[in-house]
Amino acid sequence: MKYLLDTHAAIWALEEKEKLSPKAKSVVEDTKLTLYVSIVSAWEIAIKLSVGKLDFSGGSAFFLKEMQRNGISIINVDGTHIECVEKLPLLHRDPFDRLLVATAATEGMTLITIDENIHKYDVPILW
Repeated sequence: MKYLLDTHAAIWALEEKEKLSPKAKSVVEDTKLTLYVSIVSAWEIAIKLSVGKLDFSGGSAFFLKEMQRNGISIINVDGTHIECVEKLPLLHRDPFDRLLVATAATEGMTLITIDENIHKYDVPILW
């Protein structure tokens, strides 16, 4: 099974594992499972840092480096993900989250997120 970390879950996996649910923490700590983070999360971090909405030391470059160092693969956005976003119902207005939902749906991944708006989509969720 493949898991895609929402941005907050990825940050918490690095800095504050106690904020993860017991299920999410178990998956994040299981080295036998395949974990991914989207390049979209690095973009979201960069934007939120630049406008003062996030306190994350090291920035997006540090985030990507730490994800890879922890065995979490980076998945890039491609045309199929963008096409999927077009077809998603407008249950959530956040463009980063919509692209994460589309990526999880397109790639057959379970999305690890606490975000209740994402839970409204027809995509496997773990929290």
